[in-house]
Amino acid sequence: MTLRDALPLGIFALAYLVLARGNLPPLRLDRAGAALVGAVAMVVSGAVSPEEAQAAISFPTLMLLLGMMIVVANLRLSGAFTVAARLVLARARTPRGLLALTIALAGVLAAVFINDVVCLVLTPLVLDVTASLGLDPVPFLLALATAANVGSVATITGNPQNMIVAGFAGLDYLHFAARLAPVAGLGLVVNYAVIALLYRRRLAPRPLPLLPPRPRHLPWPLLWKSAAVSLGALAGFVAGFPTHLVALAAGAVLLLTRRVRPERIYADIDWTMLLMFGGLFVVVRGLEATGLQDAALRTIGPTRLGHPLVLAGVTVALSNVVSNVPAVLLFRPLVPRLGPPHAVGLLLASASTLAGNLTLLGSVANLIVVEQARHRGVHVGWRDYLKVGVPVTALTLGLDLALLGLLE
Repeated sequence: MTLRDALPLGIFALAYLVLARGNLPPLRLDRAGAALVGAVAMVVSGAVSPEEAQAAISFPTLMLLLGMMIVVANLRLSGAFTVAARLVLARARTPRGLLALTIALAGVLAAVFINDVVCLVLTPLVLDVTASLGLDPVPFLLALATAANVGSVATITGNPQNMIVAGFAGLDYLHFAARLAPVAGLGLVVNYAVIALLYRRRLAPRPLPLLPPRPRHLPWPLLWKSAAVSLGALAGFVAGFPTHLVALAAGAVLLLTRRVRPERIYADIDWTMLLMFGGLFVVVRGLEATGLQDAALRTIGPTRLGHPLVLAGVTVALSNVVSNVPAVLLFRPLVPRLGPPHAVGLLLASASTLAGNLTLLGSVANLIVVEQARHRGVHVGWRDYLKVGVPVTALTLGLDLALLGLLE
């Protein structure tokens, strides 16, 4: 390896170290900052030219993510998620019924919207509901986190890694959903069965009191407008229009309002995530220039790495080491050599998402649930999570491979 190759490799290694750890002591450098610093270093060092850096960034992916964030911000401010959750969870009559409804609600919402946002919105509600009913919140919090990850497998808009993979594998919304929605649906059934079995004593049958009435004071015009635009966007996705343009159009329509100041919407957008993704595209492009991925592929062998079990295993391992978005980006230049791009893309998207259920650090959605619960005095530990996460991940990955027709 030449000195010219060693520099971008060092920049890449440092950036991905921060992505894995979440920080870089003694500096206060977070994941978004590491991606930005790494991208700038790649360009300044000459490893990537300014033109290559610009070409490396997948602007449609960032546009899709930004548009969906604006839509979700409007739904949150309008209280639409709270109303939907109340309507669903109020139908529970037993602890197991509440568990099933929690999983169904989280899974369905995560299939349409970003799973991290679903967990952010629903965690306080799950805590309130279980407290008012006198139930142990832990199995329901675990159900929320794991179901949001499983449900988000279903569509391109379910999570960021799906958006990225769909972009470089050339997958459209309808084809993606047709192949992976069954995985998500059956995966949610598996999810329920595992938690119901492991927590059967805490979920022993008993009648539950009625939940408190749903909130009355809501901005109903904003709620109805947000819901209508969201359904319109979903129709646009299914009709086959470019997903990034549909999402941005929906976001633009929702910004045309006399009731909500734009600053409130902008404050709800995760700008650091957009920054991190933009930086990561450039950092990974710098790694491509070193030829390391090509060398690794030659060493392992395209046939061996392209085997579904091996590819799924490597994806799961990488997703739990550096997180799923950086993991799938590493595969971007290799996809055409691992097999048919659509088939490889579907496996990468689903395996990296389902891998998020393996450990507490496997998905940002998990951390959102655990941290919000901790602030409310509810502790969900590593042992609690692994007890559910390991069997759910193993079973759903096996289901995924079977339904995609990849098991020999």
